[in-house]
Amino acid sequence: MALVSAENISVSIEGKQLLEDVCFHVEQGEMIGVIGPNGAGKSTLLKNLVGLNEPASGRVLFKDQPLKDMSIGERGRQIGYVAQGSICHWPLSVSKIVEMGRLPYQRLFRQKSAADLAAIRAALETFNITHLQDRLVSTLSGGERARVMLARVHAGAPHILFADEPTADLDPGHQLQVMNVLQKQARSGTACVVVLHDLNLASRFCDRLYLLQGGRLKAAGPVLEVITPNHMKNAYGIEALLGLYQGENYIVPWRLTS
Repeated sequence: MALVSAENISVSIEGKQLLEDVCFHVEQGEMIGVIGPNGAGKSTLLKNLVGLNEPASGRVLFKDQPLKDMSIGERGRQIGYVAQGSICHWPLSVSKIVEMGRLPYQRLFRQKSAADLAAIRAALETFNITHLQDRLVSTLSGGERARVMLARVHAGAPHILFADEPTADLDPGHQLQVMNVLQKQARSGTACVVVLHDLNLASRFCDRLYLLQGGRLKAAGPVLEVITPNHMKNAYGIEALLGLYQGENYIVPWRLTS
């Protein structure tokens, strides 16, 4: 049984087709990458998969049940989502932002439980931001904010985590740290779905990939079936160097094909 699946979903906004008959599924324990050029529909797909938007046609299922039938509280406990850009509108400390990941488990006017405190502490440590816990989020760099927002979702211990370009503002070291954490979560049973522009990270860390172009699904499957010279040429207009190093795939965008 798929943890989350999409059946032929289509999305249109103001007459513009953003997604057309896209199918998707993710199993427990998988790390899935969603790739494609700018404007391909990647963020739109994620918003529909987490229930922020509803497709014009088709449907999204969570454990074979319609996602739209789940309560907000149940979605909050089961599904984690980190939006693109790591935007935070609240002038709060890092620890308070991470604590918000526990809201679906807390009752009104109740103090944090021992489980809440342990989850918050673990999230701060996992993303190496314990030393920032008293800082206002508004004073952080873009990369630091990205790690804070990931830690907030991590604290909620969701069954599946969706992250839209989680490594975009990070330096190479923290990119690898975040991808290692997400992969470790997947291996421990929490499914992870990540939108990535970095094809090298996608090829190294993901179990399967979905390649979108112009709102349509162009390829889906294991990494080596999706990241092929032909797909790279058609989707991105590039020639890429593909290889294997120490048992892991890598890809280097080399030059434009036109």
